[in-house]
Amino acid sequence: MNEIFTILIVLIFTYFNNSYAQKKDSIQKEIKSTNIYVSDYGHVINNYTNAVDAICKALEAASKVEFPYLIFPYGRYDIWPEGAAHKEYFISNTSTKDECPSKIKTIGILIKNIKNLIIEGSGSTIMCHGKMVSFVVDSCENIVITNLSIDFERPTMSEAKVVNITDNSVDLAIHKDSKYSIAYNRIEWYGEGWSSKILHTIEYDSATETMHYSNWDKIFINSEATELSHNLVRFKLPEDFHTKIGNIVTVRDIIRDQVGMFIVNSKNVTLLDVNMNYMHGLGIVSQFSENLSMNHVVCAPNPYSGRLMASSADFMHFSGCKGLIDIKNCEFSGAHDDPINIHGTHLRIIKQIDKDKIVVRFMHGQSYGFTAFYIGDEIDFIHADQLVVYSNNKVKAVKRLNDYEIELTLVSPLPKGIEENDCIENVTWTPSVHIQGCKFSRTNTRGILLTTRRKVVIENNKFFRLGMSAILIADDAMNWYESGMVNNVLIKGNEFVDCGYNGGPGNAVIAIAPENTNPDIKKPVHRNIRIENNIFKTYDYPILFAKSVDGLIFKDNKIIHTNTLIHCSENKFNLYFDACSNVIIERTSSKGNILGKNIHYDRMKSSNIKILNDKVFHIN
Repeated sequence: MNEIFTILIVLIFTYFNNSYAQKKDSIQKEIKSTNIYVSDYGHVINNYTNAVDAICKALEAASKVEFPYLIFPYGRYDIWPEGAAHKEYFISNTSTKDECPSKIKTIGILIKNIKNLIIEGSGSTIMCHGKMVSFVVDSCENIVITNLSIDFERPTMSEAKVVNITDNSVDLAIHKDSKYSIAYNRIEWYGEGWSSKILHTIEYDSATETMHYSNWDKIFINSEATELSHNLVRFKLPEDFHTKIGNIVTVRDIIRDQVGMFIVNSKNVTLLDVNMNYMHGLGIVSQFSENLSMNHVVCAPNPYSGRLMASSADFMHFSGCKGLIDIKNCEFSGAHDDPINIHGTHLRIIKQIDKDKIVVRFMHGQSYGFTAFYIGDEIDFIHADQLVVYSNNKVKAVKRLNDYEIELTLVSPLPKGIEENDCIENVTWTPSVHIQGCKFSRTNTRGILLTTRRKVVIENNKFFRLGMSAILIADDAMNWYESGMVNNVLIKGNEFVDCGYNGGPGNAVIAIAPENTNPDIKKPVHRNIRIENNIFKTYDYPILFAKSVDGLIFKDNKIIHTNTLIHCSENKFNLYFDACSNVIIERTSSKGNILGKNIHYDRMKSSNIKILNDKVFHIN
């Protein structure tokens, strides 16, 4: 066991450091782990009683030793809210004050102020009950969680399969894990201590393996429901409502009152061989943390469960992180929102107090209250309409005025020319990103939503029938306020299959779409994006939509026509450029009857596009 510990502790000490070989020998000699077994603290494995108390005692013991190795002997561990930790956390992109006034989270396993900890799951399952955050890693350093599955006895999403259709009714076979009741001829979805009130529904087309927005929520709220037998319910349908036998309806409550896992104010955290079979609200949220590794993390239902969905929102959400975010060999299947979302937060300047002092404000209702700046952080000043940096500074002092407003004292005087709605971005807390060897499927939105100014590599991944763009590079200071620019992105060796049928910028497979309202080719938002050696399997016209980019290379890509889906986009251009410069299209190859084979451009000249040794595309 000590040998395994040494290997893993070397991993977390050196994963983000190039001096692995030099440190390995000395670490192996010095580290002596202390084995701590959860089963030694009063819990009997597989007895379906609450394991929270034993886990808390084991963690307390782990906090008292230098190199704890916390072991869950193989089995099932049930955790209920009773006895769990309850702690206030403001979590980015979750809920407004009106949606969820209390930010007190129910936490199954709280890991706080611990260093050099490895949690060895031994293949065990943590089975959550009610609504809760399965793990919180708070103010920790050098943490590994490995060989563990997280699931819910009653997932907070419900599922039902269309099994029969008549002229004015439809029969749904309710999944065995989806509890419901029929009262006053209406269905109500419920679980352990909760019921769904504000519904959102997505319908999965089993024949095409695609996910679509639907009006099933209105059917569940307004249509007469009759229970024909256990888990078989008939609904009356309006004449204009259509569905298909075999389709699966997925239902969630829109309130994100908990998250799947929360990593905050921590450094060097690794998830290795972890299965997140279900997560309530947002999935794994990492906030103001440094150096995060997700390796062989499966965000998908247990294959034996018969369920389709594993999260009611994003699978992995990174807000205001730094260092390296390294996501390798992961699987993402069954989410109602983006599998990966990486961004910072624009805070609006609302007041200039002194020559070196400003008040800034969180603007989106679902992101507020958390610490967004530390003394010494570098900040950029951003014009909201252009999303272009016009000055920078450093933070000298931070004062939290309330949940929404922060007073910042800066090292240097404020710049001239601050305009209404201008924002600042925390430059220090922006990460490098490497996403490699992952599989994305069964989501109605994007695959990767990413905005960071540091180096990004997205390589050798497969994106299968995602509803919107497989990759979206955005940036905005008017809507979600998710910052910021990109300066160095490589998208290489990926396979994209039939993406973009639900919408998104131009229905494009890859979209670069900053939300600047006044794009100027002389003031690009994004720079240096290379899209190379990818395979685009597509039924439709749009491949790439790019706005406000300086330095965009589309090289050695292959486009293959498919016919499972029917083309539906109003955008009839393969490559669409808006206010871009230094664009190179080179050596594209194709197979099949590719639609369009064309390029369109706005707010720029044709001379901004160079076509080199390319037999597929021409400028329209």
